[in-house]
Amino acid sequence: MSKKKCMGLQESIGWCEGTPEPAGIRRCAYYISMADCLNHPKIPVDEDGRPTSSVLNGQFVLAADKTFKYIHFLPEKSQFQSDPQGDYPNQTQLDKLTMVHPGVGPEATNACVYINNTRCFFLFQDKKGRWRLVGNPDFESKNTVAQDLGQGVTGSTSTTIAVEASNLVSAPFFNGVILTEEGEINITDDEQPEPAA
Repeated sequence: MSKKKCMGLQESIGWCEGTPEPAGIRRCAYYISMADCLNHPKIPVDEDGRPTSSVLNGQFVLAADKTFKYIHFLPEKSQFQSDPQGDYPNQTQLDKLTMVHPGVGPEATNACVYINNTRCFFLFQDKKGRWRLVGNPDFESKNTVAQDLGQGVTGSTSTTIAVEASNLVSAPFFNGVILTEEGEINITDDEQPEPAA
């Protein structure tokens, strides 16, 4: 019996001491219902279903008149993290994206109703400007939204959108076109935006 060779994504991970790695995420994300996507980028896998890259293949093809909507949030109160889940050899990642929007008006409340009951893709940027995706139709996901009207004169209001979505890769990277209501965002691997000042 021949032994199967496992390729996978094994790579060295280098880091030059003293190189800054800005923490956090940028202040705007985009979302769309999975049902409004006729096609979507996918994680490339080998014949055994193992990921071969953390960069997505393909583009979003949206239904007629559909666009990504934006969410502005407070970066200092928002975050992304990814945790392992499951048991060997079937471990996956549980991506967790939390966005804290300061408003509680009709627009935020309408978005709450929609996001609470809709499976969505969410695109966000890390502090180096790289676009990453949370959401995969092949796995379960859960969106929850909470509103807080605050207390007293010094209290603050908030709409907190929390997304939990499983995937093979921790928030895979996306290079391509994001069709938004303001127009196209075209991002390619060799044209990443500069980090925010």
